[in-house]
This record gives sequence, C-alpha cells and structure tokens, in this order.
Amino acid sequence: MDIALRAIGHVESPLRTREKAPKQGEEGSPLAVLVFEESVKDALGDIQVGDKLLLLTWLDRADRHVLRVHPRDDPAAALRGVFSTRSQDRPNPIGVHRVTVVSIVDPLHFQVRDLEAFDRTPIVDVKATLEGFIE
Repeated sequence: MDIALRAIGHVESPLRTREKAPKQGEEGSPLAVLVFEESVKDALGDIQVGDKLLLLTWLDRADRHVLRVHPRDDPAAALRGVFSTRSQDRPNPIGVHRVTVVSIVDPLHFQVRDLEAFDRTPIVDVKATLEGFIE
C-alpha cells in the first residue's frame, strides 16, 4: 500500500549536521522556527505561547535501509532493531518531537524549544499533547 504525505511546512534551525545535533531536543538544542504553509493557517489559530506540541516531521536525510543500530550511535551498545529506538534511520523516517511554543512570530511562524530536527526538515503534522499521556 502506498501512502502519500505532503509537507505542511518546514523547520528553520541552525542545526545542519548529525554531528552538531543533540540526540534529543531537551539535550541542548537551539531555538528553532516552524514555518507553515499558508494552506494550513486556519489549523494553527488556537496554538498559544507555552503550548506543548507533538511535532511530526519527515526525516528526509535518514537512511531508510537501516534496520539495526547501536543506540545513541555508541558502538559499545548492543545492536537493536530500529523500532525499539529513536534512531532517525528507519524504513519510514517519521520524527516525533515534543516541543514548546516560545513565541508566535506571526500566524505562520512559531518559535519553539527542544527541537533537534535539522534545518529545512519537512513538517508533516502537529498535535496537541494530552496531559498525563505524554511526559
């Protein structure tokens, strides 16, 4: 079965390489900006500063052929199947990021913290977090 996704925006971040990026957003990522397409403007209208969001991205620089990895790129760690890790390398490289809205620059630009995605990473969806379900 084929599935078609369309990007609804992209990330603007100073992160451009794996070597410079933290493994998780809360491990020292710089502030980033979510830039959305005009076509989704009405879907963004109720997001406010301080909101915690689940950002879904397409990890476009991932290796889609990788099935096993050393967690956190540590060669001393035992190999594990990618589905039991947060590796960006996986058959369908969908990124899941817990971010917090720091500022709303304008209706299509949201500054967020705790995002480890690279510059120009496509955004495929945004979801509100549910208190008590996602820590």
